[in-house]
Amino acid sequence: MTKALPAPSRKRGQVPRVAPERGRRRRAWTAALAGALLLAVLLSIALGAEPLGPGEIWHGLWHASGTEGDVIVRSLRLPRTVTALVAGLALGAAGALMQGHTRNPIADPVVLGISAGAGVGVVASLFLLDFTGLYGYVWFGLLGAALAGAGVYAIGALARGGATPVTLALAGAAAHALFTAITAGLVLFDRQALDTYRFWTVGSVSGRPLDLTLQALPLIAAGLALAALNTPGLNALSLGEDVARALGVRIGLNRALGMAAVTLLTGTAVAVCGPIGFVGLVGTHVARHLSGPDYRWIVAQAALIGASLMLAADTLGRLVARPGELQVGIMLALIGAPVFVHLVRRREGVRI
Repeated sequence: MTKALPAPSRKRGQVPRVAPERGRRRRAWTAALAGALLLAVLLSIALGAEPLGPGEIWHGLWHASGTEGDVIVRSLRLPRTVTALVAGLALGAAGALMQGHTRNPIADPVVLGISAGAGVGVVASLFLLDFTGLYGYVWFGLLGAALAGAGVYAIGALARGGATPVTLALAGAAAHALFTAITAGLVLFDRQALDTYRFWTVGSVSGRPLDLTLQALPLIAAGLALAALNTPGLNALSLGEDVARALGVRIGLNRALGMAAVTLLTGTAVAVCGPIGFVGLVGTHVARHLSGPDYRWIVAQAALIGASLMLAADTLGRLVARPGELQVGIMLALIGAPVFVHLVRRREGVRI
């Protein structure tokens, strides 16, 4: 009788250690990104046209008595820091979901027409209802973004095969073209609406009252919760729709859940800050490079990276043009474009 060949030798525990090591690496990267975000928050409060020391920041946050430093911390830097933090978390997570559901490595709020829908809402409130205050047109911007997201999903779902990545991308491109044309037509007839829209469309976190951001916070929190619920199904969908069905994933429900999360996150952030680009785009590619294809980690890390990127861009915008400043949308384009070109050249960041 012939003896069976012995199994290839390997060190004890070598195979079982693969998954735990990957998990530890992902947790380490997440902790590092959280630390970087905390540092970005502190620098955002400390740096600007008038640098502040740790003692002045502490006094302004907890023992404000009306000094110049207290006013700078409480009235100027704290509101814009919170706004940038919240919007960055939203746009980072939304970018990861958009790239996953559309299978498009350059997906951003423009792809699904959500930014253009928010623009129509803002301009309509200015032109038709004569709302000039921030509180008025922001909520109409959110309404426009929500209607755009719902319309894009409905159109994609009506196509043969349902709401697939291709139909969602095509419906979003059509919606973006339509809403952009409507917006351009409206602003041509109203100079005041044009001036306000031009400031909003650049993308900015300055001048946003803290209570406005706090009012938008529940919508962002709801969107992040939906995004977390959507990630297991998105992992299955990334293997293909046939495999996802075999695993028991309800594809239509999963797509609808993802679109609801994207609409809440992107619509709220865009309505408050304007159509800011590159946050979810760069954040998602970096997170995928750090943690692999698991969307449970990609979405969380993209949110942290997006918030850090927003804060860093806003802080740099205050430093490079002192005593004035460059808006965060401009700085993100200057920062994000070279980073994205580098990712494309490596060809690792564009794999979905």
